[in-house]
Amino acid sequence: MADQNIHTTSTSNQDIFSKTVEQLAATDTNIVVVTSDSRGSGKLVSFGQKFPDQHIEVGIAEQNLVGVAAGLASCGKKTFAVSPACFLTARSFEQIKNDVAYSNNPVTLVGISAGVSYGALGSTHHSLHDFAALRAVNNISIVVPADNFETAAAVAYAANCNTPVYLRFGKKAMPHLQETGKENFEFGKGRVITSGADIAIIACGETVAPALEAAKKLATQNIHATVISMHTIKPLDTNLLASVANTCKAVITIEEHSVYGGLGEACAAYLLQQGIHVAFKIMGIPDEYTVTGSQTEILNHYGISESGIVDAAVRLIQQKEK
Repeated sequence: MADQNIHTTSTSNQDIFSKTVEQLAATDTNIVVVTSDSRGSGKLVSFGQKFPDQHIEVGIAEQNLVGVAAGLASCGKKTFAVSPACFLTARSFEQIKNDVAYSNNPVTLVGISAGVSYGALGSTHHSLHDFAALRAVNNISIVVPADNFETAAAVAYAANCNTPVYLRFGKKAMPHLQETGKENFEFGKGRVITSGADIAIIACGETVAPALEAAKKLATQNIHATVISMHTIKPLDTNLLASVANTCKAVITIEEHSVYGGLGEACAAYLLQQGIHVAFKIMGIPDEYTVTGSQTEILNHYGISESGIVDAAVRLIQQKEK
């Protein structure tokens, strides 16, 4: 099995996003950030202080946020529209569909504090719908970085992209998933963190780290896992998906999103339509009133944890072998 070392860091992907945008803005005056009372939560206070002419604050008005960002992009600006994911993709869905995607304005929509990052603030502040909503919209890519390296690379990619992109970040401090020098990021291509022939664990965003820890635990039970950071959900890396589904005994997908309409259903739909049959499980938030608690407590409740993933993997392989 490949090296599974995880190097801890105290930096969240949102912090890396803001630092990377600052670096880009320092050499490119066309970089513009638009916020909806989200400078603090988006870690963009410093950006606004350093680049006041490249930052626009619209207040708590997400529809205006997207409309202004689209207008700036249509004038040649490289625009990042930053707002909590739950509000950005729900309150301003029409503007995303028409002003950004349909009009082909190359806005980078940045959904911060995503998934259940807001914890006890509850369902009004959870973004468990954003993959499902935006996957149904033509002409927008969805990128969900797992660690700081992927985040920096994804932001740089988005700044030079001539079509719309949705970037999704949580609030947690994230570990580096591979040792320095072994990282690789390619838009539209899943990142294989470690390889094993028994089960493929395909995750995105902050769920990749517990997936990798689960793989280490599974190895002690002689179950060897491939762990993939499927950072690009749209377009999906179908070649990699088909490859692991054809070579592993089972596939599990993991996401901090509803089990409906996200990474898991995208993978399942592709495999079924290709006639690729493999034991398969989607792990995410079920269709119910979400429990209240911290992000970690909520994810643990739904099995999105090292132990929960291990249990699911063992059960799936046992069912396959019956």
